[in-house]
Amino acid sequence: MMDAFTAAIDALFVDPNIARDALWRPGGIGAGTVVRVVSKRPDHAANFGDGRVMLPTMLIDVRRSQIAAPASGDTVEIDSETFEIIATPVIDSLRLVWTCEAAPPV
Repeated sequence: MMDAFTAAIDALFVDPNIARDALWRPGGIGAGTVVRVVSKRPDHAANFGDGRVMLPTMLIDVRRSQIAAPASGDTVEIDSETFEIIATPVIDSLRLVWTCEAAPPV
């Protein structure tokens, strides 16, 4: 049974203005699975000596219904650009959406 929160999340992930198709590869290998993702690129302020530095970040949201257990080392291809999951993914309080920190692979 789908509740209102699941329906709202699904509506966001099908909206072409918010989400897009991506290719998710567990461990960075294999053919991968097509998923819908929401990518965000907020700047992160970090202290460096007496100053602050703005660092670019990449966050990728994916529904738990599409990727049950994302992990560090997975890769995500979005618009022909590949990103590697670089930290332990965090799930939201409703356990519907994973947020994964990513970076271009080294």
